Amino acid sequence: MPYFVYEIHPMRIVKKAAEFDKFKDASAHAKELRGKLTSTDSYSIKVIFAENELHAEEMLGEVREKPPTTGEDY
Repeated sequence: MPYFVYEIHPMRIVKKAAEFDKFKDASAHAKELRGKLTSTDSYSIKVIFAENELHAEEMLGEVREKPPTTGEDY
């Protein structure tokens, strides 16, 4: 399965930046893109491992719950 590098823009808009076979290459590319971000950029860079581009975008669109903090009732 490939590794995808995505730009995550406001309103959960995702834009594929690249695709790699190896995590090391995807991670290096993501770090390079993050290094080019300026304080005025309003998006983040994510690496995701998925079966295909559609699956990657579905996973990026999922809203994850925050884990409970210490002392919080379940």
